[in-house]
Amino acid sequence: MLGPRLKGLTFDHVLSSPLQRALRTCELAGYIGTATLDPELAEWDYGDYEGRTSVEIHRERPEWELFCDGCPGGESVLQITRRVDRMVSRLRVLDGNTLIFSSGHVLRVLAARWIDASAALGRYLALDPACVCVLGHDHEHTVSVIRLWNQR
Repeated sequence: MLGPRLKGLTFDHVLSSPLQRALRTCELAGYIGTATLDPELAEWDYGDYEGRTSVEIHRERPEWELFCDGCPGGESVLQITRRVDRMVSRLRVLDGNTLIFSSGHVLRVLAARWIDASAALGRYLALDPACVCVLGHDHEHTVSVIRLWNQR
């Protein structure tokens, strides 16, 4: 359960994707009343691939990789990068701790862009549902870092 893991922690900002799964997780964790809904945190737009598994897609396009190729009829890698970069820019100027509820693929891109890596790095950042991740800075507060990833 996510709620007990967050109990006792203080957040100055709580942001959530407006999509149902993220909102439900936010609710179960006890933050629905304080969350600001932000469409920039919505999951990657899968376009023509919405509702399809990777296995199904690979039957047609064996070389396809979400974090490198994007989705036809949905968001390209450049589009998701630009959207997430807007969020990162906003996060960098917020004071205090921020709690975010969103979906796996967009959070993987967020972590990659937080450390100034390409969105393609998200491919290598496995992320389980309702896990805890912490993005922050080094001790001198000069470099953005991933402090904790995929803690269950």
